[in-house]
Amino acid sequence: GIMKQITRINHIGIRVHDLGTARTFYEQLGFKFIIGPVGPEPVAIMEHPCGVNINFILNAAAKASENILMDKAIKHAGYTHVALEVTDIQAVTEQLKNLAIKITEGPVEFPTGFSVFIRDPDKNVIEFHQPKD
Repeated sequence: GIMKQITRINHIGIRVHDLGTARTFYEQLGFKFIIGPVGPEPVAIMEHPCGVNINFILNAAAKASENILMDKAIKHAGYTHVALEVTDIQAVTEQLKNLAIKITEGPVEFPTGFSVFIRDPDKNVIEFHQPKD
């Protein structure tokens, strides 16, 4: 049968080139540094007060010039983005502008709600999504 033991997403793993750059960027979004680098990969961990946890895998060979999943004509299989649920997409949009974080798409309306998209320093896509009532 179905796996009833699954309760939620525990963490998101994102490969990055430079911990300092990633940490500074995600701190602007409200994430707090927990620990790292630790382990054989190595990994660093940040967490948002809402409970969203990110594991940065610190072994990217070079700084990303493009996102192989999103910026190539040939579409490769894989995780394309993370969507962070927000309560006020307008406020988020203003905060991103104030932080000089480039909005790559949006605000856009979907049947499920409103979204704004950005890229982190390693070109990973982050969606902020406010569900419709």
